[in-house]
Amino acid sequence: MRRLTAGTLVAGFAAAGVLAGAGTAAAGDGTTRGEGGAAATVDGLKTYGEAVIRSAAGNQQVSAGLFEMSVEGGGMLQTYCVDIHTPTQTDAEYDETAWSGTSLGANEDAGRIHWILRNSYPQVNDLAALADRAGVRGELTEQDAAAGTQVAIWRYSDDVDVDAVDPQAEQLADYLEKNARNQPEPKASLTLDPPAVSGRPGGLLGPVTVRTDAGSVTVSPPADATTSGIRILDADGLPVTTAVDGTRVFFEIPEDAQADTVQLTAQASTTVPVGRAFASGSRSQTQILAGSSTSTVSATASATWAEQGAIPAMSARKNCAEGGVDVITANQDDEPFTFELAGREYTVEPGGTRTVTVPVAEDRTYDFAVQGADGFEKRFTGMLDCRTKAAGTGGDVHTLNGPTPTPVVVGPGDVNLAETGTTGAAPWIVGTAITLVVLGGTALVVARQRDTGRGN
Repeated sequence: MRRLTAGTLVAGFAAAGVLAGAGTAAAGDGTTRGEGGAAATVDGLKTYGEAVIRSAAGNQQVSAGLFEMSVEGGGMLQTYCVDIHTPTQTDAEYDETAWSGTSLGANEDAGRIHWILRNSYPQVNDLAALADRAGVRGELTEQDAAAGTQVAIWRYSDDVDVDAVDPQAEQLADYLEKNARNQPEPKASLTLDPPAVSGRPGGLLGPVTVRTDAGSVTVSPPADATTSGIRILDADGLPVTTAVDGTRVFFEIPEDAQADTVQLTAQASTTVPVGRAFASGSRSQTQILAGSSTSTVSATASATWAEQGAIPAMSARKNCAEGGVDVITANQDDEPFTFELAGREYTVEPGGTRTVTVPVAEDRTYDFAVQGADGFEKRFTGMLDCRTKAAGTGGDVHTLNGPTPTPVVVGPGDVNLAETGTTGAAPWIVGTAITLVVLGGTALVVARQRDTGRGN
C-alpha cells in the first residue's frame, strides 16, 4: 500500500468553505459542495448604524448591521457577522453549514445568538413593538434595530466590549443580551444523508435519506443515467423525481456497469432557517442567517461501485471543536477495508463505519489524500476557519487581494473610524484630522479583545 502524504497547502486555492472529494479507482472522481443547502455571494452591508469597540489600547468605531447575500439559483439572504475582527471579502462566496464547521461549534453561547436572531430585527419587523418590549426610549429606526442586534450578537460571538453609538440601538442591545436564552441549532434547509454510498453493481445502493424543511424536493439522476441504465428509485422500487422530508432513495446500478462513481442532485425552493451559519473559504468573516426570501437550496449524494474488492463510501466534514476535518468511512462490503490517513493505518470492518479526525491548521488551506488497497485514493481540500480572530494578533487585518492599509495609532479616548466587514471602503475621519483610505475592498480592523469575560 502506498504511504499517504497529508498536509496543508498555503496556496491561493478558493475553496468557498467546501470539502471537495476526488478519487481514483473505486473512489471515482467528483466534488461536493459543503453539506447541502444554500450557496450565496455577499452583496454588502445594507442596513447599519455605528458601534464602538472599547479596549485598553483605545476605542474603535465600526459599522454594525445587516448584510445581504444573493443566493445561487435565486433568492436573497440577510445576515449578521459573528467574527468582528475579520473583514468581509468583496464578492465572497458562502455556503450554508452546520455550527460545528464554524466558531459557533465551540461557543457555548451560540444558542443565545440564535435567540437574539429570532427575537429581534428583521424577524421582528414591527419596530414600535420591539422598542416597547425592549424598553427603548425614543424612536427605533431600522438602522438602530440592525446595529443593536449586531452589537448584542458580537458580545456573545466574540466576547468583545462593544457598544452601539445610538442610544436607542444601545438600549436594544442591552435588552437582547440580558434576555437571550439558549435555543437549539436549526436544521439544514436541505441535506442528503449519508452523502456517499457504495456497493456491488446489479443491486440497489443506499438508502440516501432526504432531510429538508421544503415542501417538495426535485431529484435529478446522474447526467448519463439514460444511456448507462442507472435509475434513482424509492423504497417501493419506483422511479423518483420528487421527494419530501424523510424520503429514502436508492441508486439502481446495472449488473454489467463498470466500476465508477455517479452523483444525484436534490434541489428545492424554500426559506433557509434563521440561525443557520454561512462560511466562506476566502477568509471572509463567518455570517449567521437573520432572514431569508424563498431561495434555491441543493444537495448532492454519490454512489460508488465495483465488481470486486472493498468499496468504501467516504465523505468529510469540518470539525471545529477538534480543530480538524472528520473523514467518515462506511464499508458496505463483506470484506474489511484498510486505508492510510495522516501516516496511520485504519481498518473498517464489513458493515462498519469509522471517523478519523485529521488536525488542520487554522486559517490555512489543506489538501490531503486517503489511500487504500486496489489503487483506492480520495482527496479532500478546503480551508479551516474555526476561531474568531482576536484583536491585536497576527498583525493588521486587511483584504487578501489588496495592499496592507497604513496603520493608524490611536490612544485612549480616540476613535478609529473603520468599516468592519464591508464590500467597499471610503475615507473616514479619525479623531480630529486623521484620514484612512483603504484600497482593494474591505477596511482595516485594529482592536484588542477585552481582558475580562462576561457572565451569562
